[in-house]
Order: sequence, then C-alpha cells, then structure tokens
Amino acid sequence: MVAATLSTSVHIQDDPLVRPYGADRCASCTEWNAPQRPVHLFGNTYYVGTRGLASVLIASPEGHVILDGGLPDSAPLILANIKALGFDPAHVTLILNSHAHFDHAGGIAALQRASGARVAASPASARVLKSGTALPEEPQHGLLFDMPPVPAIEGLTDGQTLRVGRLALTAHFTGGHSPGGTSWSWESCEGDRCLAFVYADSLTPVSADEYQFSRNPSVVADFERSYAVLERASCDVLLTPHPAASALWERVASRPDGLVDGEACRRYAATGRRQLEERLAREGR
Repeated sequence: MVAATLSTSVHIQDDPLVRPYGADRCASCTEWNAPQRPVHLFGNTYYVGTRGLASVLIASPEGHVILDGGLPDSAPLILANIKALGFDPAHVTLILNSHAHFDHAGGIAALQRASGARVAASPASARVLKSGTALPEEPQHGLLFDMPPVPAIEGLTDGQTLRVGRLALTAHFTGGHSPGGTSWSWESCEGDRCLAFVYADSLTPVSADEYQFSRNPSVVADFERSYAVLERASCDVLLTPHPAASALWERVASRPDGLVDGEACRRYAATGRRQLEERLAREGR
C-alpha cells in the first residue's frame, strides 16, 4: 500500500496536467483538495468533487456531463469518484465550467484527456482555458496561478442549451466574480418527481489589492445581471463551485429533503449583492 501510494504521488508530480501547486504557493489548496466520497444528490445528479471544490456528474445512458474540474490534482480524485459510482469516465462526453480560475478549471485538461469529452465555455472563459492564463481584466489578476491549457473548446452563447442524449443543460452568463462566469441549470428526476438544479457561479467580489470595483462599472453591471438571473431562476436545489458557499454538507446531512430549498438561489443572490455593496462602501471611504 505504501509503495502504491508513493508510486501515485511520483506519477502526479511528473504529470504536468495534474501536478499540484504545492502548499508553499497555495495555502488553501490542501484543504480544498481533501478527498470526499462521491454523493448521490438526486436522480442522475452526483457530487464527485473534493471536500472544498465542487465537481458535479450528470449521468445518462447516452453520455455523462461533468461540471467543473477543481485543481489540476483534483482530476484523479474526480475520476476515482466517478468510477466508485460505477460509471466509466470514457462515457463522459461533455465538460462544462463555472469560471476559469485554477481552482475550478485546473483539472479540466486532465479530465478531457481521460475521457475524450468535448469542452464548452463562454467566450471569455474559453480564452483562459485555451491559454491557461488569466485575462488582464480579471479582478484577481496577479493572484491566480496558470493552469494546464485545454486544447479544444467549443464556444457558448448566453441561454444556450447543450444536449447529451436526454440531458439538457442551459448556460446562464453570470459574470462579475470572473469574466465569462457561467451558471448552469438542468432538471433531474426520480420517478415522477423532478427537481430544478442550478449550479450557480461564485458571486463574491474578490480581487487583487489594487483593484477597485467602483472604477470598473461594467463589472458591477455584470454582478447586477448575475443577481437578476439567479433571482428569477427556477431553483429547487442550489449547488455552488465552493460547496461551503451553499452549505452543501450541512444540507446533505439533513436529507432526504435538506437539499431542496426553493429560496436558496434568491438568498445566494442577496448575499452576493450585500457583499458587493459592502465592498463598494469600503472603496468609497
């Protein structure tokens, strides 16, 4: 067992697509990337990410969809979780992203390599995924690590619905936290009961020290549009790129119906709006 663990560690260090950033560079990465057993959420929707970084599997006989890839070294954990559920990663045919930061998109290149899936993203996110480098207009520019580039990406339009067999996922552009941020909605059913899922992108106004949202009105406008999208969304179950942002683990522990909350998306938007208002007030002092 020790030899196998050492062999896996050496392999990860040698593979540029899954190489860790290291605790000396990323103080939060070890906590974010703590292993998490996969969770069946409802119907054909499963949590396959790490403890601190979400990755969602939506399964169908015609092919599977993955939302988000975590860190580069999250990819082996995500693939192991998919296999633990009895699914074949080779049957993943589509990979989607919330926003193109290293902690949510860093593992996409490795997941694409393992599955052969196509990757689709908003125009701004596609630019980052192709280059592996943050855009200059990114609020957190200078703080974000480069990530393995994704060689082939399909562009998305706002409101576009992507289909894999019977699966249908709709893209909702929800920028602000990052250029090109995208939330996703779909329906998952068990028998006659169907729930509206929303994988809502991050709404926190986080930035490099020198960046001011008050000097970037287009970004503030992006945030406002994002709040409006989530306020009017059909939303029975809210999921977020950082599961703690939507209290996922507390809700999972209170099942069978702890996941279901028709007001969750509106509360999430209200929290984001309050955080932006507080940030703008601090900048105005």
